[in-house]
Amino acid sequence: MTTDSKQRVLAIVGPTSVGKTALSLELAIRHGGEIISGDSMQFYRGMDIGTAKATEEERACVLHHMIDICNPDEEFTVADFQRRTTGLITQLNGHGKLPMLVGGTGLYVQSVLYDYQFSQAGQDDKYRAELEQFARVHGQEALHMRLAEIDPVTAARLHPNDVKRLIRALEIYHLTGRTMAEHQERSEQSPYELLMIGLTMDRALLYERINLRVDMMIEQGLIEEVARLLEQGYDASLRSMQALGYKEIIAYLHGHTTREAAIELVKKRTRNFAKRQLTWFRAMKDIVWFDLTPGTDLAGTYEAIYKLTEGKFGQAPNI
Repeated sequence: MTTDSKQRVLAIVGPTSVGKTALSLELAIRHGGEIISGDSMQFYRGMDIGTAKATEEERACVLHHMIDICNPDEEFTVADFQRRTTGLITQLNGHGKLPMLVGGTGLYVQSVLYDYQFSQAGQDDKYRAELEQFARVHGQEALHMRLAEIDPVTAARLHPNDVKRLIRALEIYHLTGRTMAEHQERSEQSPYELLMIGLTMDRALLYERINLRVDMMIEQGLIEEVARLLEQGYDASLRSMQALGYKEIIAYLHGHTTREAAIELVKKRTRNFAKRQLTWFRAMKDIVWFDLTPGTDLAGTYEAIYKLTEGKFGQAPNI
């Protein structure tokens, strides 16, 4: 069912470790939904533990999409994600299923929900080579500062280590005279019949959960997972292998740091990432926020979420 011919979408966003997975599974069952991953690293096969993919049991319970769709050395852009996910939303609505976009990668989620228009600028291999040389000589931070001078909006959301995207943003400006941020125009109103739920938590408690999650990932075999990927020929230069948890463990496996120092760095960078996620989502409109801080009335909070989603989408026929 749709309202005013719009496709339905339920989105669940928030920082890592806040509880998006548990809530999404419950709501998928209640509303006959299927989950579309909105995480920019869960696309890659073999990168399971570090990206916190849904388990086999969870996927058996609720169908998940946009997971394990390409190899770590394959390019998969936000524009690719937008195109695939938009098609999935139409397909699921057509089958009477509620599409649920769940994840913490703000740009990817926004690109779908607000119909971003991406640049069709080509490429200039000579200019790219010049920028790559600049980064080697002056450092990634200098490249990041160079972008910040012309496109502070894009620079603010890109990490200095993301050299490939920094170069692409500079290349777009070089080719078109317009910034990547200007090219990424979006609709003020979502084209969907949208309900977007944002999850938050006391910052200190969230950071504790992040630390515990990293410890659990190590216990589950994150170091062994990274070692297998390296053995398969996926090296640190790949964007996928720059993901949180992978880059730091690679440094340990290559003997550049200790195991303990690598784990602590994963925790620190993940906490910083969660802070950036919250900043991004706080700037978005249309989000209905719910606090999942342990010790508060969580039962009441979940009940309020259920009432909100049922008022918007109803229940699955078998509920």
